[in-house]
Amino acid sequence: MKQITDIRELRQLQLAIMDDIHQFCEQNGIRYSLAGGTLIGAFRHQGYIPWDDDIDIYLMRSDYERFLKEYKDKNGRFQLLCPEQTEHYFYTFAKVIDTQTVMIEDETEGYEIGVYVDVFPLDYVTDNLRHRQRIFRWKHLLYKIRRCKISQKNYLKSKQAYYCYRYLPVSVGTIEWLIDHYIHRRKPSKTICEMCETDRPLHGCFSVHAMKSTIDVPFEGRTYKSMIGYDLYLTNTYGDYMKIPPKDQQIQHKFKAYYK
Repeated sequence: MKQITDIRELRQLQLAIMDDIHQFCEQNGIRYSLAGGTLIGAFRHQGYIPWDDDIDIYLMRSDYERFLKEYKDKNGRFQLLCPEQTEHYFYTFAKVIDTQTVMIEDETEGYEIGVYVDVFPLDYVTDNLRHRQRIFRWKHLLYKIRRCKISQKNYLKSKQAYYCYRYLPVSVGTIEWLIDHYIHRRKPSKTICEMCETDRPLHGCFSVHAMKSTIDVPFEGRTYKSMIGYDLYLTNTYGDYMKIPPKDQQIQHKFKAYYK
């Protein structure tokens, strides 16, 4: 296999996936928004944050579930992977991958997929802050147990805790059922959040009105979509997102990518 060593080459592969996702969503009336560092990059740099090497997007849960059912690359190069449909899937959210590539990341040692774009659902969360804090504690615990059960690598500080969670007499399927029924709230509220990751903080929650509609935003010479309430979401989550962070906070993911 030929290794991909230039970040610009990796980005071109990701952008090809993103172009296909954008076209599919536009043709099928599915609303999405760039998210996280990708959205910051769009407004601050009109493209990638200089040290960034991935693309994240958000969809409301209803659009996300439609996307999982309906997305298909006409040319057959890209493939949708998700915990709902993909057996032995490591992650807790969907990815669209380039099937002609292989990507290996340090945090998922032993699990290989293609170069990808991350696709996250946004779920309603309770407007009651005390109840929300309790839900977030349960979310953190359930995702931690799930990861220990499917990961061969101990990412916890405690070896004892890792083995305790790994051999807890409950199946991964049961954990996923609990997450889907108690963490992924379907009942509408005024607040939404990405609830598919262990470390998503409380201040990552924001008003549902931010995703009521989308606007065009430039990204690497292309035009993608941003939630209309991007400033509310980004300020809530990151603070002054237009300010360049210091060098020690400019973190790049560690990866190895190859063409098959």
